[in-house]
Amino acid sequence: MKRFKLLFVAAALFVGFTTTVNAQSKVAHIDTQALVEAMPEMKAAQSQLDKLQKTYDTEIKSMVKELEAKMTQYDSEAQTKTDEENQKRVVEVQDMQKNINAYRQQALQDLQKKEVDLFQPILEKARNAIQKVARAQGIQYVLDSATGNGVILADGTDLLSSVKQELKI
Repeated sequence: MKRFKLLFVAAALFVGFTTTVNAQSKVAHIDTQALVEAMPEMKAAQSQLDKLQKTYDTEIKSMVKELEAKMTQYDSEAQTKTDEENQKRVVEVQDMQKNINAYRQQALQDLQKKEVDLFQPILEKARNAIQKVARAQGIQYVLDSATGNGVILADGTDLLSSVKQELKI
């Protein structure tokens, strides 16, 4: 009877140890940043975002150039104008500066919104592919091994190539 209990305890410990080893092997990692950068959709989205940013930059430069031209004109004509006219011109220049700053802020907000709108579906597609591959391989936990995400050592299963295959990239 004692041998049976001893064998039972040994078997229970063996099963517990085996389960612990198996649980450790069901962890993998992937560099999500490298994955997303490799996706063709990301390149197209980044191109769209760059184009929009260049449009805003061109418009802002045009507005600044117009402001500088007015300031130069007003400075050269200041001696020949009345104080009242010069005050009106100062207010006009200040309003133009406010408009440029407001346009800059709006452009920045528009760019941020566009970035979210463009990148969210790409990130969702990548996440779904990671989940699909991990489940197919029986992996329970996937860590992001991109720089700065807290993974110190990533010697385990790397899903990057498998997920790229899934996405056909």
